[in-house]
Order: sequence, then structure tokens, then C-alpha cells
Amino acid sequence: MMNPIKELAKIILVFTAILMVPSCAVNPVTGKKQLMLMSEAQEIEMGKQYDPQVISTFGQYQDDQLLQFIQIKGEEMGKLSHRPNLQYHFRILDTPVINAFAVPGGYIYLTRGILAQFNNEAELMGVLGHEMGHITARHTVSNQSKQQLGQLILIGGMIASEEFRDFAGYAMQGMQLLFLKFSRDNEREADQLGVEYASKIQYDAQKMADFFNVLKKMNMASSHGGIPTFLSTHPDPGDRYNAVTQQASEWKTNLGYSDWKINETSYLQMIDGMVYGEDPRQGYVDSNVFYHPEMKFSFPVPAGWKLENSPLQVQMAPEDGRAMMVFMLAQQKSAQEAAEATLQELKLTVLETKREMVNGLPAVAAISQQVSQNQQTGQQQALKVMSYFIEYGGQVYVFHGVSSDADFNSFARLFESTMKSFNQLTDASKLNVNPKRIRIKKVQQNGTLAEAFRYFGVPQNKMNELALLNNLELSDLIQSGKLLKIVGE
Repeated sequence: MMNPIKELAKIILVFTAILMVPSCAVNPVTGKKQLMLMSEAQEIEMGKQYDPQVISTFGQYQDDQLLQFIQIKGEEMGKLSHRPNLQYHFRILDTPVINAFAVPGGYIYLTRGILAQFNNEAELMGVLGHEMGHITARHTVSNQSKQQLGQLILIGGMIASEEFRDFAGYAMQGMQLLFLKFSRDNEREADQLGVEYASKIQYDAQKMADFFNVLKKMNMASSHGGIPTFLSTHPDPGDRYNAVTQQASEWKTNLGYSDWKINETSYLQMIDGMVYGEDPRQGYVDSNVFYHPEMKFSFPVPAGWKLENSPLQVQMAPEDGRAMMVFMLAQQKSAQEAAEATLQELKLTVLETKREMVNGLPAVAAISQQVSQNQQTGQQQALKVMSYFIEYGGQVYVFHGVSSDADFNSFARLFESTMKSFNQLTDASKLNVNPKRIRIKKVQQNGTLAEAFRYFGVPQNKMNELALLNNLELSDLIQSGKLLKIVGE
């Protein structure tokens, strides 16, 4: 967790400058001229600016073997794409959300959530090719060129008020640009290019269509803490399965390879041991308390409030969106320095400040106010903010509790209760939690998938979830020797 306000300001200034320069360019895929608000050099610069922000927001999952495989295959695919001279960069993001997306300039991101869901290399190559297609056809540039900056994705979309931008927007301001929905035509074209690129490196692109069907079964339109999933950012343009199947068949005929790679075993072996679901080592909620085993602290979460945890910060808010709390690290090394710098940076008028102890830890508490003009109504609006700056373990941890001036008294006790309950975590049962992981098991005898799961000790209430994880039905007959994904520690 860090304070990314300055970095975000630089990025947004770069974007603003880029978007103000219109030009006409030839689309690398269609060969036709199109209005483009940035050159290729500017597009590459945009990606360079965005990449560290994406990584700091979501975290990077460490798996050198898998990343190297994706990089090698991605570069091979890139050389055969419509933009062979563009340098492509690939990242694995440390989030269980099932998603993949691309940033202008050749940056492609795959979450560990989507990698856990793949069952072979061919599925991975199809999705990789699809995202590369968005870059080669310059969909990402064209789409972002048409959008305004500064849109927010907040906690499940609950807080849409411009008033909270300075606080809630720390981590997610501008990130909306990463998750713009493409048009149906863009999606059809990316599917076609994904099939083409995967086929040209000799993978069976039919598997991309199979993967789309798995996602439909999973009802992936549901929200994951405000972060869109693959199908919600890639809307289904009609009969996608049949279109991709036909295109894959045509490329097989055109290219005429004698063998088409699927590579199930090698892929499953690569993801054996991958973290599955939320990683409690990075923070988790249990009985309305947030615990962070790595940084060894805890604090309560107000009952009924929703929490979103990211490497940059923790956000908490009630369903009605009338208030929010943000928790993060300061860059300064003392509570007093952090308080002075942060409150000035947020342009807050300090009403009162005091030094105190929070469970034996030195702290500075402040009440501040911010008065601004609503850009839509022209009326003045006042926010009130309670902030705590707490020294612990050589760091300064920061809480901000924000609401309208009119609502502040209703939330002040709740803010203070959470902030003053920040404490060192010493409970071994809370410290020693471990994430669930993908475990690859070899079936010992012929039978149904349900029988194989029972043999491996899969609980009955987890069988449907793991059947989807393996893209199988519980009634499917499984041969001895087949590899299956199960989940364990």
C-alpha cells in the first residue's frame, strides 16, 4: 500500500496531452484510414505510463515459469501479427477475478483467476491472441480516445459521487479506461484475430470457443468488488461459439498443419500450486475484522459495510454510499509528517488536530473540511474528514473517514471506533493462514468425475465449482490417468 496520488496525476496529464492531438492513421489490420487521436509513439508511451499503475493497483503474481512461457509464446505470436515490430509485454496480475485485458502500446494482462480457469495451452493462446487483436487493430487506442478521463470504478459501483474523488480515487482514478466495453464489431474482429494468431503458431483455436462457453456457464457478469470480469468487458456479440468454431476450421484448412497443439498435460503441470481464490496473506475479513498476516495488523470493519482490498489501499463503504473509509500507507516516516503532508496534498482545511496513542502506538488524529463547487449543479458542497495517522513497524498507516458535512456526525463514532481499534496482530491462528491452491491429481481408475472427486476428498458442496474449473460435468466418464484440478492447501 502506498500513496499514488502524484503518480496518478502525472499519468492523467500524459493522457490529456496525448488525447489532444488528432491525426489520421492507417489501421494495421484493415489497411483503411481512421481518425486516431495519438501516434504509435504516443500509444507506446501511454502503455509505459499505465503499466506500473496497473501492477501497483492489482499486484503482480510471481510465477517465473508460467510468465516466461507466456512471454515466449506471446512474442512468437506477435511476430506473426499485423504489428510485428511492436514490442509486446505480458503480465500476470495477482487477483482471482477472471479477466484479461490489454493496454495501448502492447501491454497484455492476464489474471491468475483466468489462468486457473484454463485447462490447456490452446485456451490460453486463444485469449492471448484475442487481446493482442485488440492492440493490433488499435481498438484500445480508438476506444480510449473517445472517452473522458477520470471516471471511477469504486466499491461495487456504490459510490458515484464526485465529492469522494480525492479519497476513493487514489487507486482507481482513471482505471475505468482499462475496462471499457468494446463494440460488437471490435469483439468480432478480436475473435477473428485471436483465432488467426493462435492458429499461426499451430494451436487449436477451437479451444477458445470452448472457453467462452465455460465462462457463460459461470455467469461471469456478476461484480467482483467493482472490477469487471472478462465477459462484462468483452460483451458477447451474438453466436460467438459458432463463429469462432468456423473460423478455426477455416484456418486449419488454409494452413494445413498435420498436428494442432492443445497441450493439456503441460499446461496443468505449469499451474500446479497456483493460488486459487482470495489470498488471505494479503489481507482478509473474518467476523467483521480485517486481518493482514504479512503486515501483522488488524482493525474492525463496520457491520454491513463492503470492503475492497488492493495492494494500494483498503476501501470500505456502506450500501447507501453516504460515507466511506480509506486505509493506506503514507510515504512519510512519522505520523506528524504524514499528517501535515497528506492534509495539505488533499487541500483540506484542518479544523482540529491532536496527538494521541492508539493501542500503545503513536498517532495523530485530525478533523478536516473540504468545500468545493459541484461541477454539475454549480452549488457548493462540503465534505468532512476524520483522519488518523498511526506509527507501527517503521511505517505510518493512514485512515480517512469521509462523508458530507451534513452526515458527518452520524458516522463520526463509527469512523473513530474503527480507527482507534487498529492494533498489532499477534493471534497465531490469524497469522498462520494460507491460501487455497490448485492441485493437479491423476485419476487412478475409470469412473465418473463425481467418483474421482470423492476419491480425492472433494467436499460435495464444492463439486460443481470444481467441475466447471475442469470444464467437465459430474456425470462425465473419466479415464484412468487423466489429470484433474482440485483445490487444497
